[in-house]
Amino acid sequence: MKNIMLVCNAGMSTSMLVTKMLKSAADKGIETTIWAVPVSEVADEVANKSIDVLLVGPQVKFMLDEYKENYEPAIKVGDINMVDYGTMNGDKVLDFALALLGD
Repeated sequence: MKNIMLVCNAGMSTSMLVTKMLKSAADKGIETTIWAVPVSEVADEVANKSIDVLLVGPQVKFMLDEYKENYEPAIKVGDINMVDYGTMNGDKVLDFALALLGD
């Protein structure tokens, strides 16, 4: 089971990306939990849930270095490609998350 958390500003568009990523994972037979949270909830989520990958949306990319400093290496941290985010390419974003894990 892979646990992937996406971080965004408010959550609407990222929730759509989560849906596309979950479909991609199901199509590939990958067991995963994927969810999105706003920046304000990241610390609580990290403290209370098992997270393998934390992906930062383009609108909050300014948080990337802070998350890497605070959470790696226990949690793999990366930023979602702006084009993949804009086109809601769940396949590519899921592949990126799995690549961070070495899968």
